[in-house]
Amino acid sequence: MESITEIGKKVISLEGEAVSALAEKINGDFEKAVNVIFNSKGRVVISGVGKSGLIARKIVATLNSTGTAAISLHPTDALHGDLGMTRKEDVFILISKSGATEELVNLIPPLKRMGVTIIGMLGNRNSLLGKECGIILDVSVTEEACPFDLAPTSSTTAALVMGDALAVTLLKLRGFTENDFAELHPGGSLGKRLSLRISEIMYSNDDVPIVNKETSLKDAIYEISSKRLGVTAVVDGDGVLIGIITDGDIRRLLEKTLDFTGLVAKDFMSPNPKTVEPFYLASFALQKMETYSITSLMVVDEKKKPIGIVHLHDLVKLGLRRR
Repeated sequence: MESITEIGKKVISLEGEAVSALAEKINGDFEKAVNVIFNSKGRVVISGVGKSGLIARKIVATLNSTGTAAISLHPTDALHGDLGMTRKEDVFILISKSGATEELVNLIPPLKRMGVTIIGMLGNRNSLLGKECGIILDVSVTEEACPFDLAPTSSTTAALVMGDALAVTLLKLRGFTENDFAELHPGGSLGKRLSLRISEIMYSNDDVPIVNKETSLKDAIYEISSKRLGVTAVVDGDGVLIGIITDGDIRRLLEKTLDFTGLVAKDFMSPNPKTVEPFYLASFALQKMETYSITSLMVVDEKKKPIGIVHLHDLVKLGLRRR
């Protein structure tokens, strides 16, 4: 009897082979399908039954998130009125392993009357649907990972990957960028990583801890404590950032001496602090903090004057993570 690990490895191997075989099926029909969708003024409508219907919904989600408008439509619902949400400019993709799914076959006549382009993502191109679809994307597999060759496993994986191939190809043809992606994903850590600017989340104005280079140690400590960020910027007479004082700098000073007479900010600041400009993405600030093992960054303008500060804890609270 096969062990648990052997069974698991066999499933992955079989599905991996099914995916690898798809590369040989990216041909002229695939190009036609991509061009039809790219040049369409309508949406992509994807339909399937059972597990194929679930795959249809996933492909729709991927298309929508990468710049190609798409909807999923159950064929039974379509035949009972929901075809009204579609237009002749739309492109239909019908997903079926057998190519003989009754609900999809019944959908062909009304679709042809509408004059829409029909693409079949099929496991059998010589089937009823294969004869009716103008373009066929071959997602046939040698065998399912199911030991009885019954439960859709390899076949659904192949259809899903073919859908990804369509979506990514269309993404590149459209010149879809990270900024476009961010506009479609405003929520969650992904959207924040791609769109949130430092200027939107930094402490500014009176909340920014700043002292002059001649400020006394006592007043510098007060500035750090009152602003509660564990740090203060140090500026020269022109307001240009020349250093930074952190809680750690003060602790290290206390380890060296208890005589603070005459000490001013420039005597115990850390010079040349790491900075960032306000137009950068917040994720860039996070990456810089982690690179240099620091917890805050001074935000400066074009004259190197401090105008804000960002703190690691605030970025983490916003749900930002590095890639």
